Amino acid sequence: MPIPAPNLYPPFNIVRLSHVELVVTDLGWARGFYVDTLGLQVTHEDASHIYLRAMEERGHHCVILKKGDAGSVGVLGFKVWDQPDLDKAEAWFRSKGLPVAWVERPFMGRVLRARDPWGVPLEFYVQMDRLPPIHQKYELYRGVKPLRIDHFNLFSPDVDAAVAFYAEMGFRVTEYTADEMTGRTWAAWMHRKGGVHDIAFTNGTGPRLHHLAFWVPTPLNIIDLLDLMSTTGYLAHIERGPGRHGISNAFFLYIRDKDGHRTEIYCSDYQTVDPDLEPIRWDLKDPQRQTLWGAPAPKSWFEQGSVFDGAELRESDLKADRKSTRLNSSH
Repeated sequence: MPIPAPNLYPPFNIVRLSHVELVVTDLGWARGFYVDTLGLQVTHEDASHIYLRAMEERGHHCVILKKGDAGSVGVLGFKVWDQPDLDKAEAWFRSKGLPVAWVERPFMGRVLRARDPWGVPLEFYVQMDRLPPIHQKYELYRGVKPLRIDHFNLFSPDVDAAVAFYAEMGFRVTEYTADEMTGRTWAAWMHRKGGVHDIAFTNGTGPRLHHLAFWVPTPLNIIDLLDLMSTTGYLAHIERGPGRHGISNAFFLYIRDKDGHRTEIYCSDYQTVDPDLEPIRWDLKDPQRQTLWGAPAPKSWFEQGSVFDGAELRESDLKADRKSTRLNSSH
């Protein structure tokens, strides 16, 4: 299917991605991984939750770690422009016949909870508790020195339909992968905040979260994290990289926690704010899409992801042969 034209006047105005709730089975282990090793800052914790923010962020949290019986994803959060946009979002989701509800969330104002057509739990808000800046509190920097949450990447059983749905909400495609034979889209990167993506969709059994990502200052921070993880008992949690993606041009590293949640450490993509920016098309069979330097990704990369609470998994009808399966996923 053709990539949809940018919707510059969407039904409500999403500013950016904001936060994710990860359900983890061992809260103490997760604290050691996300706080002591990655370097996220604790803003609140109790017996069942830990709230985290990165170094440049003024909002109360970008990650919620929630104690549970099995690893999963509770919700993906997005900030909208103002209170009327929340009401417009409610009306829009209702017009699609999709579930919506107003919910109470700690450290946040009004929150609208909804699901997309595949069951992905989403929440939208305007106000989150604001915290003092810490980006110049250099004594707090540790681990990979994460500056801000950057994007989500999801496995989708129907990438074309997902792109059409999120484009209607105002997300714009920056890069995508397609194949000549079917004309179908296998993966797409979509943004609101002016980077390569706030959210991306990858062909596969879904919906599942492939990864969340954090922006870091330089590739050297990624090297430092590799040295730290490889000498402090986290070697087995390094999944892929370091490397450079063809799509987005980003320098990357992928790591996974005890429950399999995948995090990308990410820097060096490019600005996409122009409303008439043409999407970059990549061919499905081009191996430099996912790794510019040509190194293959591990099998886990293409097959494993985190399930969403309350969402039913569906198989994709797009299938690649065994050789091109190593090429069909996103970066």
